[in-house]
Amino acid sequence: MKILAINFGGIGDEIFFLPTLISLKKEFPNSQITLALEPRSKSVKDLTNVIDDLILVDVKGKNKYIELLKLVYSAWRGHFDMVISSGGNKLISILLILTGIKKRYGYNTGKLSEILLTKAVKLNKNQYACAMYHDLISPITSQKTDLPEINVEKQEKIPNSVLIHPGVSKMSIQKGMVKTVTAEIWAKTVDLLLEKGKHVILAGGPDDKEVIETIRNKTENKNFEDLYGKTKNLKDLAILIGKSEKFICSDSAPLHVAVAMGTKTYAIFGPTDDKKLIPQSDMVTPIKANDNCPIKPCLWEHRQTTCNELKCLEISPEDIVNQVLQ
Repeated sequence: MKILAINFGGIGDEIFFLPTLISLKKEFPNSQITLALEPRSKSVKDLTNVIDDLILVDVKGKNKYIELLKLVYSAWRGHFDMVISSGGNKLISILLILTGIKKRYGYNTGKLSEILLTKAVKLNKNQYACAMYHDLISPITSQKTDLPEINVEKQEKIPNSVLIHPGVSKMSIQKGMVKTVTAEIWAKTVDLLLEKGKHVILAGGPDDKEVIETIRNKTENKNFEDLYGKTKNLKDLAILIGKSEKFICSDSAPLHVAVAMGTKTYAIFGPTDDKKLIPQSDMVTPIKANDNCPIKPCLWEHRQTTCNELKCLEISPEDIVNQVLQ
């Protein structure tokens, strides 16, 4: 069985998609799974052994349609038995039939999808994203994987440790999506945790350079462990998260890595919907402002960029620390 899975989006989207791929592998243990995804998310392959190969498709670039034609060509060459694709665009069913793959599964986007797909699955966005993606394979298997699983062994915990990963992707910032508190709030959070005797560890990726430098400059107490730049890839970050007793982060990809690692996690949520982005579990606590905004969560539900007021992110360092120390 050769399976082509298509899922465009950021690294967080690919981590959400992992339970779907894991269940497919359980159903077809001898299958070969190829994942078509955006180049920015290719590091997901470092976290799992269920993906045998990748097809990189730059759908955000200038040559989007040429890239999609290359995907169709790769699908023809790959001689796949089955294709599963996420996404609610009505043209996806046309893309899938162009691949020539006999068994085609995607979301029901109307009559065309019902005609062109082997099975058009109802798209239910009002649930945890992992479950939403997993619905795609409900006609194929009764296997059920609820949470992302990654190939990182359980780590020995650093006593009394709190790991902070404050950043979000530069792409979201460039698109006008503000999803976390300011660097100054993070700096004060570090100071308060150190006052409480916690072993504070600071980490971040290339996109987080500016916020990390601000935290370094604004903290009054420099007795935190600065590991910025020490995690070279997602797997390194997963190991560090696994070693930490508690983890504080923004609504970003490290949050979903932490879910897979089973580390007690506290995530800042402002304009986005925590019910769709984290599992209903005691292991993950959303930290939210008491802003009483009538349209919260608004990002993606009501608008494509965040508003100027950002009352949903008026979260104090004390609010964060009190939640973590409960």
